[in-house]
Amino acid sequence: MARLHAAFDGAAGDSRHPSSSLVSGSKSITETTNGSHHFVINGYSLAKGMGVGKYITSDTFTVGGYQWAIYFYPDGKNAEDNSLYVSIFIALASDGTDVRALFELTLRDQSGKGKHKVHSHFDRALESGPYTLKYRGSMWGYKRFFRRAALETSDYLKDDSLDIFCTVGVVVSHTKGPKQYAIPVPSSDLGQSFGALLESGEGADVGFEVDGEIFRAHKLVLATRSPVFKAQLYGPMRDRTTENIKIEDMEAPVFKAMLQFIYLDELPDTHELMGTVSTSASTLMAQHLLAAADRYGLDRLRLLCEAKLCEEVSVETVATTLALAEQHHSSQLKTVCLKFAAAPENLGAVMQTEGFEYLQESCGSLVTELLGTVAGVEDECKTASRKRSNGWVQIADGSDVNGRRVRQRTHYLPLA
Repeated sequence: MARLHAAFDGAAGDSRHPSSSLVSGSKSITETTNGSHHFVINGYSLAKGMGVGKYITSDTFTVGGYQWAIYFYPDGKNAEDNSLYVSIFIALASDGTDVRALFELTLRDQSGKGKHKVHSHFDRALESGPYTLKYRGSMWGYKRFFRRAALETSDYLKDDSLDIFCTVGVVVSHTKGPKQYAIPVPSSDLGQSFGALLESGEGADVGFEVDGEIFRAHKLVLATRSPVFKAQLYGPMRDRTTENIKIEDMEAPVFKAMLQFIYLDELPDTHELMGTVSTSASTLMAQHLLAAADRYGLDRLRLLCEAKLCEEVSVETVATTLALAEQHHSSQLKTVCLKFAAAPENLGAVMQTEGFEYLQESCGSLVTELLGTVAGVEDECKTASRKRSNGWVQIADGSDVNGRRVRQRTHYLPLA
């Protein structure tokens, strides 16, 4: 026994013993990445009678790296309920295995009283934890979400419309260790600094005349950002005699906006440039900027303008934007315009616009493509109708997941 105590005492004084080692630490964090989707169903009374197991689906939306969709069954999901209930489910619409998530479904009270019908996992602890969706097409929801007769006399149905809001929380885990430092690093102000340089004109060594207005800039900045400016300012064909380079076929506000992008690397405030908050004016500026970006090899600006025009597509501008997309090889923008113009609710109004008249007169091939897209939309509607007749999706009625696997020259309008 004495020898054991001696051995222990000796170990206690040894620097290699665990009790005197440095202790590190880490923390495992499990949380949800949340996202929501607002789904409005217009024409509820027309959807009734489509058949048990047939559904109306929302557009897909992304949460936690996965795509999701809302499925609404006007006549219910299961035949044994005899269409007495409507059913609502949230489905995993992209590839995934054992995706764990929390859900919230809200049918909104449209009377203004705020008495929404809410089914939520977020306000309570689940005995068996988050729900697991096994694979694409797996669903969580309610076969008997609401008795149909009660729904049709309730404040949830207004002007033949239902208002559904859903939230998905995808469970994610990561391990976090302690920071060994705390140095506040300010965000980059490179763009602001170059913007101030452009604004001040300090050191400017080249001028441009656009619509009678003179813009001063810096050759090295322009040449670094644009291969066209590089060739124009430093190439063998550069003009050594003219004090100001004259820019043809471009308006002064567009050239100014392009210069601001070159220096700041971000889209300028078009409302400030044009002195209006009009969406149509913003769209018009984006159209002209896309053409300018293509002309001067500013690929990032061209893509930013393409994305902005996709967001702002409208009945009034879709025809001119389509022609622009064709000329400047903006394939995604062209596809968005064709689908928007071909939609049954838009086609008639689009055909009445000045831009469509221009398409007919000078871009006959685009009109032909548009007609082909209209036919494609009709075919998609027929295909979707056939698919809705097949009850192929896996379901989980508020609990575990069960069921079957899924089978799975451009006409520009002048700036105001």
